[in-house]
Amino acid sequence: MTGTAVIVVIIVGIVCLAAGYVLRRVVGEAKISSAEQEAAKVVEEGRRQSEALQREARLEVKEELHKLRTETEADLKERRAELAQTEKRLLQKEEMLEEKQAEVARREQSVGDRETHYRRLLEEAEADRAEQKRLLEEVSGLTEPEAREILLKRAEGEIRHDMAKMVRQVEDEAKREGDRRSREVLSMAIQRTAAAHVADTTVSVVALPSDDMKGRIIGREGRNIRTLENLTGIDFIIDDTPEAVVLSGFDTVRREIARLTLAKLVVDGRIHPAKIEEMYGKAKEEVDKEIKEAGEQATFDADIHGLPPELVRLLGRLRYRTSYGQNVLAHSLEVAHLAGMMAYELGANAKLAKRAGLLHDLGKAVDHEVEGSHAVIGANLARRYGENEAVVHAVEAHHNDVEQQTVEAVLVAAADAVSGARPGARRETLETYVKRLESLERIAEAKKGVDKSYAIQAGREIRVMVKPEEVDDDMAALLCREIARDIEQELDYPGQIRVTVIRESRAVDYAK
Repeated sequence: MTGTAVIVVIIVGIVCLAAGYVLRRVVGEAKISSAEQEAAKVVEEGRRQSEALQREARLEVKEELHKLRTETEADLKERRAELAQTEKRLLQKEEMLEEKQAEVARREQSVGDRETHYRRLLEEAEADRAEQKRLLEEVSGLTEPEAREILLKRAEGEIRHDMAKMVRQVEDEAKREGDRRSREVLSMAIQRTAAAHVADTTVSVVALPSDDMKGRIIGREGRNIRTLENLTGIDFIIDDTPEAVVLSGFDTVRREIARLTLAKLVVDGRIHPAKIEEMYGKAKEEVDKEIKEAGEQATFDADIHGLPPELVRLLGRLRYRTSYGQNVLAHSLEVAHLAGMMAYELGANAKLAKRAGLLHDLGKAVDHEVEGSHAVIGANLARRYGENEAVVHAVEAHHNDVEQQTVEAVLVAAADAVSGARPGARRETLETYVKRLESLERIAEAKKGVDKSYAIQAGREIRVMVKPEEVDDDMAALLCREIARDIEQELDYPGQIRVTVIRESRAVDYAK
């Protein structure tokens, strides 16, 4: 192709492009014009609809405003009526208050007049009283303090007499009712508790097959008996008692271990330090086992569960402890049964009373190791091992170391006294018995108006003879109460002591 032809083609192409551009622009402007016309129509239609909606909204607002105005006017009218009525009532109340104020003023005036009148009468009465007092002092020859002292002394004597009489009547009535009820409950509890009255005593004498065994027990230069005493902590007394060795020691458990050790050695026949240590170990294991079994059996017999093993073991130790010859473990079981039955009859907590009754002498298992009252020691042990505070209180209060605060505590103390007071349950040494009798008579004879006193029934009753010219019947009741209170405070005794005050008047004459 030649250069001219190429230029022609290019020119033609340019012309075509220009024509196409012009044509496209013309078509586009036509479409834009059509779209603008359509948009104008839409805008106009929207404007007309908006104006219609505005007109409708204005009509609705006007209607709502008219409705609200009508309701508000009605409400205001009603409230104006109520305010008018309230105002009317307030005016009426104001009138009533004014009338009452006037009435109060009139009454105050009347009271003031009466007060003046009464004050004048009181002054006249005081003047009359002073004149009467002067005339009485002049006639009687006594001043007012002297007359008052005489009247007070006379009134004091009459009041004391009436008080003693009333105390006697109340005590008699309370005693009759209390005796009846207590006899009923106690007799029922005692009848249902079939406890043995014979006291068990820990054996402290070991029988020997022959007196030749005594030398073997002593050993060469006393080495065997020294070993026995050092291991057990018990004194072995080998004297002229035929075929017997006496064991002496305060700790009953140790004494039982020593007795078993010696009995095993006597049966075995070989007695030397090594064998003694072997037999001591076996005896100690046996006693520990028996202590545990005794404690478990006691809890089973009392139907008490959940005791810590430490308390069960301490209970078992009471099997080897006696009080006035009475086995303490058997006594504790009896107290548990008695307290439980009495609590059941009275509607108290029988389980708590029974539990406290079983544990009440727990302190006696260790009272030779710890200082203090066995009741306080037992309470501390029970508290240490997590016992109920009510049980702890009953244990602590059964000998009045603290004041009894619950019914169960009182029942445990009563059951303890009943168990100790059973015929044959306890025994005392002659020296203790005589001292108790002397102390009873000394307390009674120290009272004013007492002539003689006699301790009878093995010290369980004291009869006091009073001088009839110094003590009347009513004062005798007060004297009896004072003696009983002093005995409770000063003496320690098992069971209870009856105090009887006797007043006798005699008239004697002779026919000549």
